[in-house]
Amino acid sequence: MTDQTAVPESRTTRSAGAIAKLSKTSIIGYGAGDAANNLAFTTATMFLLVYYTDVAGISAAAAGTLLLVVRVFDALADVFAGRIVDRTYSKRFGKFRPFLMFGSVPLLLLTVATFSVPQIGESGMLIYAYLTYAALGLAYSLVNIPYGSLAGAMTQVGTERAKLASARSIGAAVTGAGLGIFLAPHIVPGADLQTLFTIVTLCFVVVGTAMYFFTALTAKERVQRTVAHVTMRQSFRTLKSNKPLLLLCLSSFVFLTGMLALSTVQLYYLRDVLGAVSLYPLISLIQLALTFGLAAFMPKVVRAFGKKTAYIAGGAVMVIGGIVIMVAPQSMPAIGFTGLVVAYVGLVSVNMLVWALEADTVEYGEWKTGVRTEGITYALFSFTRKTGQAVGGALAAYALAWGGYSAGAATQSAHAEFGIRAATGLIPAVGALVAIAIMLLYPLTDKRHAQIVAEVAARRAANGEGAVIDPELSTAAFRAQRGPVPPPTE
Repeated sequence: MTDQTAVPESRTTRSAGAIAKLSKTSIIGYGAGDAANNLAFTTATMFLLVYYTDVAGISAAAAGTLLLVVRVFDALADVFAGRIVDRTYSKRFGKFRPFLMFGSVPLLLLTVATFSVPQIGESGMLIYAYLTYAALGLAYSLVNIPYGSLAGAMTQVGTERAKLASARSIGAAVTGAGLGIFLAPHIVPGADLQTLFTIVTLCFVVVGTAMYFFTALTAKERVQRTVAHVTMRQSFRTLKSNKPLLLLCLSSFVFLTGMLALSTVQLYYLRDVLGAVSLYPLISLIQLALTFGLAAFMPKVVRAFGKKTAYIAGGAVMVIGGIVIMVAPQSMPAIGFTGLVVAYVGLVSVNMLVWALEADTVEYGEWKTGVRTEGITYALFSFTRKTGQAVGGALAAYALAWGGYSAGAATQSAHAEFGIRAATGLIPAVGALVAIAIMLLYPLTDKRHAQIVAEVAARRAANGEGAVIDPELSTAAFRAQRGPVPPPTE
């Protein structure tokens, strides 16, 4: 990876990102990247708390604090990674793909280390757990921030971005379904879970590396860039003026708090409340089917109603699902299971849309300042999401500790079951409701985004092919300079 000057692109190449459709190979390749990401991420969110409490023998309260502290550190690592991405450019591989190629193996090996806590006493195990999980989070940031930023550099067309968002959701769902179908049913009292996690994570090293390289070879950057190396001042000037990004970050923070509480504790809910851990593979299959179904349907929804409206509708569905989970009687597991399915309809919908919404805020920032900053924009977005994940995972663990969860016990007390219900249903419902309220204030509609893309294109033309835009040029001065804005082409 080298820090070099950007290579001037032809007029055809510069315009391709704004108007051309993406090939099926590039869309599939982009989706494969998130499948690889979730070998590390989803495995941790689904099973790390169970691993710490039931295998390593760390208490639920200590594990909750660990998840909170390390995930906040992980969120800060995203900002660090975003700055590195914005300052880096490779003539041969572009701005983002080198991180996927050279960061994949260290990330996947650290997944193995995280799920290999040695029995060296309570203090020793905690220190080891903190160090390995923190290292895993840093490695994940250095791969995931460039990966997420890559979507905004592949296309500026809203429907094409919706396809990329759907593809990454499918990739994540395939990994999640595989974990739920093949791994979760084996997590029962008395099983040799340490050997199981060691074998599985070692397999991830081989499979994940292949998928990351497939992404790097097929997902190409096509959007014109006028500034190859973005300064710290330019980065934070963009963030300061980007109201849509800040609102999206706040909404995602509270939504992710609920989402992580649900995904962290759903195994406990099925096993210890509903007494139906055998349904875990089924909910994983349903999530996969929902992802494929919504992926085909979502571009049409975006065209008809816009991303903002669809996001709000998905959040409302999640609220309904969370309420059903909370109140479903233990004697009727089908109702609780239905609540999980409903919650996942909303969750999958929002998670598909949020990546396309984030990519739109990149153009807004460029329109406001004249500098395109995918790295730091995605880093701030990821920072708030991971902070929400930290809070959600910690709240889930604290709910277990508050309820008096007993690791390895055949049955749990009524109070412990209530704590599990709260983490699985109440926290997600409240988080989704607050996320909707924030999103009502979000100003960047699809129509407005198309106008901004057209205005940015006109600004580039006014400044000459390949010229660097003056970031100090005000919007009024720019409009006076370049004359009328051409109408949006989308």
